[in-house]
Amino acid sequence: MPVGDVEIEPGSILEWRMAATTSGGSGEPGQQRESTTYNQVKHFAAAQSARIANDTISTYVAGTFEIPGAVDRSALESALLHFVRRHEVLRCTFQQLAGDLSCDVLEPDDVKLEAVDRGRVDSRTELREFLGEFFQSVDTLSWPLILMGAVLREESTTVFFACDHIVTDGLSTPIAINDIATAYAAFARDRRPELPETGSYLAYSREQRRRNESMDVEDGRLDHWKAFVARSGTFFPRFPLDLGVEPGRMYPTVNETGMLLASGEVEALEARCRAVEGRLFMGLLAAVGVSLRKEGGPEVYRGFMPVSERDHGPYAHTMGWFVNTMPIEFSVAEGTEVAEGTEGTETQGGRAFTKVLDNVRFAATEMRRNTTDVPFVKAWHLLAPAEHADLRHWPYAVNFFSYLDFRKSPGSQHHAARKATTHVWASRSNGISFWFHRNDAGLFVNSISVDTPQARHTRSALRRTLTRTLESMARSGTF
Repeated sequence: MPVGDVEIEPGSILEWRMAATTSGGSGEPGQQRESTTYNQVKHFAAAQSARIANDTISTYVAGTFEIPGAVDRSALESALLHFVRRHEVLRCTFQQLAGDLSCDVLEPDDVKLEAVDRGRVDSRTELREFLGEFFQSVDTLSWPLILMGAVLREESTTVFFACDHIVTDGLSTPIAINDIATAYAAFARDRRPELPETGSYLAYSREQRRRNESMDVEDGRLDHWKAFVARSGTFFPRFPLDLGVEPGRMYPTVNETGMLLASGEVEALEARCRAVEGRLFMGLLAAVGVSLRKEGGPEVYRGFMPVSERDHGPYAHTMGWFVNTMPIEFSVAEGTEVAEGTEGTETQGGRAFTKVLDNVRFAATEMRRNTTDVPFVKAWHLLAPAEHADLRHWPYAVNFFSYLDFRKSPGSQHHAARKATTHVWASRSNGISFWFHRNDAGLFVNSISVDTPQARHTRSALRRTLTRTLESMARSGTF
């Protein structure tokens, strides 16, 4: 949820900043440089371009969680240090030399934490303002790329941290929370933390480069992308509803989170999806497509969908940007639907539900089968129009769907007790993005959108239609 919506009690604020030890130098480039992923290259180049253009666009991915009782400050500092030593991507320094982005990695023993006392904050409002400013201070072009701190109180402590996107993604936040909380509990009992093995993000980077460095526009792996672009008429699928934005202009954002379905309703929807050989995210994607069409959008849903590349090995516990963005399209045509209350609604509506879920399942299967091996940034540079190749952001409002089930992330059994929370933010935008997520309480959506009167109207109307559509799907298996 937005950090402005959280209820964190005030207290004394302590910050820990990562620094290099004397033996490790100051984080300056060394002789041995490591490769970076295409996502990191694009992100760093956009940040450099923005700095040159004096562009104020900024983003962060942050997390907060609670430790009950009086905190053991030494144990907490040890836990935070253990965390940054555990994940090599957090110890990387990035530099763009000879046209490409590379990175150096400080060895675990070559980093330390320096504590800074920020004084006491006496109100929730003041604390929210502090956290917002603190999170926004993380900078792609400045090391360290993670900032950490805590709000100390006699009865409890709130731990907080913010990362630049170049070293993190949506699933990294619960990994970080679980790592820090688990390590703290161990150190507070004078024990060594026991955590699962992590993978090497640098090895992941090297393998991605090895597989795709020679890819050109004639590569057969791009055929599915090319067909998508041909049918869409553009590389970037447009968000189909009016947001009241002017071409080429960026706007301040509105960041909102709300519940769509309570846990019991989500379970009912999931059962409906499984009954027709679908999965919950397919039902949710179908509902989004149908809702957009009900609000005046097209009968074919076309959009981008980020997909995690962690799988279930060591990367499942590794900090980093393990995401590929893929194109997906499917029909949500109205043909088989009937008006509510008419005879045969359940049968015909059920057929419509099954048909659209079939369309989504087929589209998702084809998407993974044909685009998994194509890094999004590589497709962008090879297939997008030349004028879009070096943009710092997408050229206009793009249709974008993301779904995460936080119940499957590390430490999920403790999320509620820890009050574990992810915070995602962007200062400006030219469109709208939806980040759907599920936890033990239910199904939620976080939206970051342009702040215009038309966008507020469009977002509210779409949210109402989507909620009604999901409720109908859960209740009766119809749209």
